Amino acid sequence: MKILFINFGGLGDEILFLPTIISVKKQFPDAEITLALEPRSKGVVSLTNIIDKTLFADIKGKNKYKELLKLLLKIWTNRFDMVISSGSNKFISMFLATTFIPKRYGYDSGKLSEILLTKAVKLNKNQYAVKMYHDLVRDITDIDTELPQIDVSIKTTEENTVLIHPGVSLLSVKKGMIKTIPANEWAEVVGKLADNGKKVILAGGPDDKETIETIQKLVPAEKYVNMFGKTKNLKELAELISSAEKFLCSDSAPLHVAVALGVKTYVIFGSTDDKKLIPQNGKVVPIKANCNCDLQPCLWERRQTTCESLDCLKISADEIVNTVINK
Repeated sequence: MKILFINFGGLGDEILFLPTIISVKKQFPDAEITLALEPRSKGVVSLTNIIDKTLFADIKGKNKYKELLKLLLKIWTNRFDMVISSGSNKFISMFLATTFIPKRYGYDSGKLSEILLTKAVKLNKNQYAVKMYHDLVRDITDIDTELPQIDVSIKTTEENTVLIHPGVSLLSVKKGMIKTIPANEWAEVVGKLADNGKKVILAGGPDDKETIETIQKLVPAEKYVNMFGKTKNLKELAELISSAEKFLCSDSAPLHVAVALGVKTYVIFGSTDDKKLIPQNGKVVPIKANCNCDLQPCLWERRQTTCESLDCLKISADEIVNTVINK
C-alpha cells in the first residue's frame, strides 16, 4: 500500500502532524509513506524514520499554481492508494479528486467535499492541534498517538540548565506577525536567570542572529554558554534540547521538538492560542501577559497580522524568570 500525506505549513505544523502519520503507519506497517510539504519545512524529515519519500511544493511562492500542477503530475506517477490531507479550504477537495487516488480523506469544507472525498471530516480547531489533525484518520485506525514523536539521540540531562531559543522568524516579522519578546528583554532574562544560579545556554537559528548579538552586547559572556550557530540542523538542535533540564522558547518549531522529547518547557505566548499549540500534560508551561485585549488570541483566527501595541507580549523579564525557576 502507498499512502500520501499532504500537509502544507511551517516546520511546527509538520511536527504536530507527525502523530497522525505515525498512527496510520502503525495500522499499516508495510505501507510506503510519502509526505507532500513545503520546502521550508523539509527539516522535519531529519527527525523521523517513518517517512519514506517526500514531495515538495512551494505553494507560498509566486508560482503557486504551477507548483501544484507539478505536484499533481508527481502524484499521478506514484499511483497512491490513499491520500490524507490537512487542508481545509474548498479547493483542497477538488485537488484531491483530480489525483484519482481511490481513498481520499480531508476536512469537510462543504457539500462538494462530501461528494469528492471518501470521508469529509468535521474540522474542530478548538483543541490541541495534534488531536485536530488526528481526527482525519479516526475512521482508518483506532491507534491514537497523542504527542509528537521523533527519532534522535537523547543526551544525558545536564542539571540546573536552562536552554533558551528565542524563536524569531524573519518571514513572520516581514508579514507583521510578532510572536516573541524584544531582543533587549531576552538579554534581561538571560542575565537574571544566570544571577539566580542557572546555567544558561543560548541556541537559535539564522533568524535569531540579531537577538543573540543583542544578548552578547548586553550580558557578560561568563553568564551563559553560547551555542548559537553550533547546531547545524534541526536534528542537532533536538539533541541539544534533550540535554537541557528546562527549555525556554517562543511559539515556534523548537517548542514542538521539546514536547516530543518530554523536556520541561516554558513558552512565551502572545497573539496565538496556547490551548491549541501545547498539550495539557503539565510538562509545558505557557507564559502570558496579564492582558485585557478582547481579541487575544488574535493571530490566524481573527487576523493575519499582529497589532502595533502588542500588549499581549508585554511580559516582564522578572515574570518570565520567576515562572521558569518556580514552576
